[in-house]
Amino acid sequence: MKTVLIVIAKEIFRDEEYLEPKIVLEDAFIRIKTASTEGGPCVGKSGTYAVADMAIADADPAEYEALIFIGGSGASVFFDDAGAHRVAQQMHADGKVVAAICIAPSILARAGLLKGKKATAFESQKEDLIAHGAEFTGAPVEVDGRIVTADGPDSATAFGEAIRDLLKEEG
Repeated sequence: MKTVLIVIAKEIFRDEEYLEPKIVLEDAFIRIKTASTEGGPCVGKSGTYAVADMAIADADPAEYEALIFIGGSGASVFFDDAGAHRVAQQMHADGKVVAAICIAPSILARAGLLKGKKATAFESQKEDLIAHGAEFTGAPVEVDGRIVTADGPDSATAFGEAIRDLLKEEG
């Protein structure tokens, strides 16, 4: 069974950006693990309660087929987080799916993964993505190779479906 690591902030993650892709992936028989800045309880902007299984810095990239960063204003804690960057960079180098939604594509941009790639994000992150070498498209969901980005909560289900579809291609 494939396993995906979803990364959320301890506070103020976007509930639907976490829940909708999680449902899409679980419906495809994909196991979900959740990480944050540390293990333990996390609370979404609208009150969704989730439990992080671990700190992102402690995640072993070899254990996962995909890495997903969830947005919401709390996600900014990962923009320059060395542990988050390390896991994303290693998974990308290993040819795994790396994804981010809302403001979270800035994490991938700052980790150097969007240079020369088509990407989208919440409008507030457009300049940050461009400054880090991304080709900002403004599309609801953008897939460039094994990288999936999305613009925000309205695209959460389609974002999850794009990730699921890439994982299905692997067999």
